[in-house]
Amino acid sequence: MAIPHAAAGQVIDIQPLAGQLQETRTVALFKSSGLEVMRLILPAGKTVPPHHVKGELTVQCLDGEVAFTAGGRTQAMKAGQLLWLEGGVEYSVTALRDASLLVTLHLRE
Repeated sequence: MAIPHAAAGQVIDIQPLAGQLQETRTVALFKSSGLEVMRLILPAGKTVPPHHVKGELTVQCLDGEVAFTAGGRTQAMKAGQLLWLEGGVEYSVTALRDASLLVTLHLRE
């Protein structure tokens, strides 16, 4: 079954989830030939293990707080903060508090 994505020109609500994080799950918002955007939901203590993607990416913290590790450096990210990462760099994310992240991936061929 295909995951429904937003259509070009469709408005997508990415407002903070506040008290609704427990009822929400990670979802790909849209995907094109060169770009994918997803809302990643991480309950406190949950970790996305170290991995990398070929293309560049941005991570915007919408809710909560995470520890973002890349290039041997760990930084706390809180709601309202944005991070850019070059392609091919290994990274991991751990939720320090229930968190919602907007992740944008540049899809390289």
